[in-house]
Amino acid sequence: MSAAKANDRLIYLPLGGAGEIGMNAYVYGYGRPGKERLIVVDLGVTFPDMDGTPGVDLILPDIAWLKERKAQIEGIFITHAHEDHVGAIGHYWDQLGAPVYARKFTANIARRKLSEHGHPDSVVSVVDAWPQVVDCGPFKVGYLPISHSIPESAGLVIDSPEGRVLHTGDFKIDKTPVVGDPFDHALWEEVSKDGVKALVCDSTNIFSPLPGRSESSIYAEVEGLMRDAPGMVVATTFASNIARLKTLAMAAHEAGRTVCLLGRAMRRMTEAAVETGLLTGFPPTVGPEDAQSIPRENLMLLVTGSQGERRAASAQLANGSYLGLKMKEGDTFLFSSKTIPGNERGVIRIMNQFSELGVDVVDNDGGKYHVSGHANRPDLEEMHRIVKPQILIPMHGEHRHLREHVKVGEANGLSGIVAVNGMMIDLSGNQPTVAEYIDTGRTYLDGSVQIGAMDGIVRERIKMALNGHVVVTLIIDENDEPLGDPWVELAGLAETGSSNAALVEVIEEDLSQFVNRANAKTLRDDVKLEKELKSITRRSAQGEIGKKPEVTVIVSRLS
Repeated sequence: MSAAKANDRLIYLPLGGAGEIGMNAYVYGYGRPGKERLIVVDLGVTFPDMDGTPGVDLILPDIAWLKERKAQIEGIFITHAHEDHVGAIGHYWDQLGAPVYARKFTANIARRKLSEHGHPDSVVSVVDAWPQVVDCGPFKVGYLPISHSIPESAGLVIDSPEGRVLHTGDFKIDKTPVVGDPFDHALWEEVSKDGVKALVCDSTNIFSPLPGRSESSIYAEVEGLMRDAPGMVVATTFASNIARLKTLAMAAHEAGRTVCLLGRAMRRMTEAAVETGLLTGFPPTVGPEDAQSIPRENLMLLVTGSQGERRAASAQLANGSYLGLKMKEGDTFLFSSKTIPGNERGVIRIMNQFSELGVDVVDNDGGKYHVSGHANRPDLEEMHRIVKPQILIPMHGEHRHLREHVKVGEANGLSGIVAVNGMMIDLSGNQPTVAEYIDTGRTYLDGSVQIGAMDGIVRERIKMALNGHVVVTLIIDENDEPLGDPWVELAGLAETGSSNAALVEVIEEDLSQFVNRANAKTLRDDVKLEKELKSITRRSAQGEIGKKPEVTVIVSRLS
């Protein structure tokens, strides 16, 4: 690399994934302030919930800062194929326009996402593992294989004139991961030996005090469950966890069960893993029609929906049937997964539905059937010891995770900084400093339209969900006189209030009294008229049902 110039700087800027778990998007830049050449690491999504984002399909990072600097972007590097790292690439590529780089399996998934949005999949270049590097302006970037809960995960070696940065991506220390790359201690030690300016590091499991466990450690327990269960076994896990899919399928096969895959995501991920040569030795599978003719005690369904998703295969089975297959008393349903915080209600709902059918539900059960894909505290400390960075920058975690990670690093002699979304860190020199703060937030995919967090659409939807909605219509004739009385339509409100009269009639009567008393000046002023009609409607509803609904007033004037 060329030597650093006096007026140039190396920056790190998280736009998503720092202060939250999900929606990862990180930017590195080098050059004169404001003129830096940039690379983007990951473009992910997170998922909505009915409490805070009703009706929203996906949540994406706000990339307004990046779009304004489109001409400065040298490349987009995807560390692995989880949705919170690659899910936004199809939505955002045309707004950024830079070449996309990934390892083979991740590139396969990224190309599918680009094609779904009509973008050319030729923009994705496959990069082999280290020591291959990509020259991107002032940067040289290489992929360091690392173990995680999806194949071909990788950290990044990011070299600049100001020094080397290691970006771990999501990782765990697993030397026997079943599918994918085992953790290579010597490789990470080799790339760190000449000095690392900054380690930008996964923080997800910083509060887990015990060393992480290998994916291979759960096989015996899973095989025992498959062998001993009396009826049909249905298992769910993250569709992207190819190693777990193989563990479940091989254990079922060894126990004499035929495997049937259910769910679009499950099929898509296994197809990608087979196409890229990562998934080998997977037992033969059958389709749902053939599965119906197999004795229940000889069948295992591998299904989507480990997080309680309403439209996934597990939820459909809980509701009665899916593609002709039904669960019955004596069957077993296995959650070979961890419930992501926020998804508990959906998972518990499905568990109870299965229980009502007489199905035995088995969850993680103290770690028998699931291991995390993220490094626990001892493994994070091991990474610190291997890399020995000048600066520790935690990422991929809520604020409490980032702060705790810095504390752990400092206890072991590392200098760290808590950098949350929008905080641009200057990594030049010997100590990190906050260069500036960038406005960041979220954008929402609402149907087929992207909307901003400040557009008010989601906020208005929440108000309607909480308070109900009333539409008031009034017609004014050409002489500025009411043409009949106002009429009212309700949505999401009780039909009868405390007076035992219909709520519509009570509100309409109160509105009619006002309109019939209103003077000509008021009836000519749409703004004042709307304000009064809203106020009366809310006051009437409050008196009758104890709620102040959202109100839409339509005043139609005849010319």
